[in-house]
Amino acid sequence: MRTKETAYLFARLSMGVNFLLHGLVRFPKLQGFKDWMLGYFKDSLLPLWSVEIWASILPFLEFGIGLLLIIGLCTKKTIILGSSVIIVLIIGSCLKENWEWVSFQMIYSLYFFLLLIYYKYNHYSIDRYIKKDKE
Repeated sequence: MRTKETAYLFARLSMGVNFLLHGLVRFPKLQGFKDWMLGYFKDSLLPLWSVEIWASILPFLEFGIGLLLIIGLCTKKTIILGSSVIIVLIIGSCLKENWEWVSFQMIYSLYFFLLLIYYKYNHYSIDRYIKKDKE
């Protein structure tokens, strides 16, 4: 058994399921999510048009990132995209001075860091099989 590769698979799957379900549960209530975001950030430094755009795309980003992590396709780019999403969320949380949210988002950031650092163990993935075909 490839212990490190298996451990990486479960770490990748955990973040993938997390992100996929973040997006999926928001799909049936997209307008409600957008309205909540607009209300939450109405008194922040962020222009409401930017909040509305972000609230419109975030569930789709979360779902897509989650799906790609689960299947292990474009994994490295997906980890970088996921990290970028977390950075945007940290910016929003800092502008609202919601330090509790920032602390949780920093854990996500660390988790993505570890997925990227240990990417060499991404053995059980579509990426590996695509790479294998090219060799």
